[in-house]
Amino acid sequence: MSVKELEKAVSELQPADFKEFRRWVADYDMELWDKQIESDSASGRLDRLLEQAMTDYRAGKASDI
Repeated sequence: MSVKELEKAVSELQPADFKEFRRWVADYDMELWDKQIESDSASGRLDRLLEQAMTDYRAGKASDI
């Protein structure tokens, strides 16, 4: 299915079905994001960021967000 076909199909959904579809897309997107974070973490890509965060924390630069 092409993107144009998908766009057409989505635009024809009833409001309740569109709401369910949006929820599914959001959940799917979060699942893909989680997998990317896990992959980046396992490969060491996040190590530098973690080290910088810990350095900032130890230096009292952490915020209470």
